[in-house]
Amino acid sequence: MTSRPITTTAATNGNHHHYYPPASSSSSSSSASLRGCCCCLFLLFSFLALLVLAVILVIVLAVKPKKPEFVLQQVGVQYMGISPTTASSAAVSLNIRMLFTAANDNKVGIKYGESRFTVMYRGIPLGRGTVPGFYQPAHSVRRIGTTIVVDRVSLLQADAADLLRDASLNDRVDLRVVGDVGAKIRILGFTSPGVQVSVDCTIGISPRRQSVIYKQCGFDGLSV
Repeated sequence: MTSRPITTTAATNGNHHHYYPPASSSSSSSSASLRGCCCCLFLLFSFLALLVLAVILVIVLAVKPKKPEFVLQQVGVQYMGISPTTASSAAVSLNIRMLFTAANDNKVGIKYGESRFTVMYRGIPLGRGTVPGFYQPAHSVRRIGTTIVVDRVSLLQADAADLLRDASLNDRVDLRVVGDVGAKIRILGFTSPGVQVSVDCTIGISPRRQSVIYKQCGFDGLSV
């Protein structure tokens, strides 16, 4: 009879130790190189921004841009009518043509935005006119016109009494024209920040002669 070998398995009791491989040094080196690359890009962009700013500053100092000149040159009365509606109110109708002159004495062009002007009587808005935007080349003068139509705007009590007295006794109605003109200077394809000039004009109109008897204009302010 053949005897079979008996295999015994011995189980050893003890603590199980887990082995962790040391962290690879490649991850730390890649993060360090990434930080270095970002720092180099930041310095490069900062240098380019400073370079562009320096070039623009040199160009501005060489060009020496002046503020835009935008004035109300002429005012023509096409029609003006004042009629009392009740004992304490009056209606005014007005049709005036305004001609503005834009002069550019700079060595570069100026880009004007759309401008709006309001005609007022004693602080009361009567009508509005619009001048569309345009581009003006260097060393040039351009004339732009707009028409303001006032269709039977009612004035009450004291304002109506003042208007009727000015028209009938003095034959002079004082109106005020106010508006903002936005302009930008273009240098080598770059557009400067917007400059806004506030135009403030006073005109006197004779209702009997249907004409302007005087005009006084000025710049109320300059803001960027």
